[in-house]
Amino acid sequence: MGTLNLVTSPSSSSSSVFHLYPETRSKSLTFNPNPLLLRLPIPPSFTLKQGGGTIPTKPFSFSVSSVLTKQSTVTVQEEPDKKTAFDFNAYVLEKADTINKALDAAVALREPETIQGAMRYSLLAGGKRVRPMLCIAACDLVGGSQEMAIPAACAVEMIHTMSLIHDDLPCMDNDDLRRGKPTSHKVFGEDLAILAGDALLAFAFEHVASATKGVSPARVVRAIAELAKSVGGDGLVAGQVMDIHSEGLSVSEVKLERLEFIHIHKTAVLLEAAVVLGAIMGGGTDEEIERLRKYARCIGLLFQVVDDILDVTKSSHELGKTAGKDLMADKVTYPKLLGIQKSKDFAAKLIKEAKEQLSAFDPDKAAPLYALTDYIAYRQN
Repeated sequence: MGTLNLVTSPSSSSSSVFHLYPETRSKSLTFNPNPLLLRLPIPPSFTLKQGGGTIPTKPFSFSVSSVLTKQSTVTVQEEPDKKTAFDFNAYVLEKADTINKALDAAVALREPETIQGAMRYSLLAGGKRVRPMLCIAACDLVGGSQEMAIPAACAVEMIHTMSLIHDDLPCMDNDDLRRGKPTSHKVFGEDLAILAGDALLAFAFEHVASATKGVSPARVVRAIAELAKSVGGDGLVAGQVMDIHSEGLSVSEVKLERLEFIHIHKTAVLLEAAVVLGAIMGGGTDEEIERLRKYARCIGLLFQVVDDILDVTKSSHELGKTAGKDLMADKVTYPKLLGIQKSKDFAAKLIKEAKEQLSAFDPDKAAPLYALTDYIAYRQN
């Protein structure tokens, strides 16, 4: 079994939220804060609802941004004289383009244009596309193909988008900004925003069932069951409910176990579903699927720890969403409960545990998941 050599040179940059290692530190990525933009066209015009009125719009496009790296090559070293390089920048751009085209085709603009337009507005508004990339990478890792994973990858992104639309509603987190743009209810009104989220949720399951090719029916059914569990009363909804009930509670009232329950169910569960669905569709063994589930649970929590740190260290402009909103809502977060440094230490522990789960796989095939782990850890938004 080879080893993955992920070493970067010392840098004076302080852009990362983590300062976990000495001057020469092992990690895959150093981030360039300038985003690379992919433009996606949205065909025919439709009518947006703002403040009770209607505004006819012309065809327009959305930016899909991913913060990529200056030093973006992952080196896989199997023997002293044998090295193969993995270009993470190229991987992200290729997969993002594939995913965005698949999403654009899946949710085509048709009648009634109002609801379809609202679905597309949030689904194609940008984002890092981490979840669908994880799904594709997990499928490839266990011997599957990208084509097997694309419908499931799109479905996870549809459900993630639904969760953002509903999370931003006035009755929930009451946010006005998402991915650098006005939130769905600010553009279309609360009624259409709720319905757009509902439609994306329902269509996600339809898409997996009808669009998956080259996968046995038993595996498709297993994947659908996994996805349903991740979003229901034992998954995302459970985390959201616990999060609502924890607002306004003091640090002494919200213990670490409760905070982890919230974020395992509210955030980590969809990243876990993305990885597990990819492994199922790719034909992974039960052992491989469970190892990847543990990996995904670690990076899911890591994603939330980083989010909490960024929320108190970055501006709204940098994040593309309202900064400091957890503080304003009086929510308990990892920095509030543990402090910034211990939150970073916890993140370092999660990175280590995640990569330990990947060590059982071929390092060349696992390179995208190693790199995506560091992307999640060192991202800037």
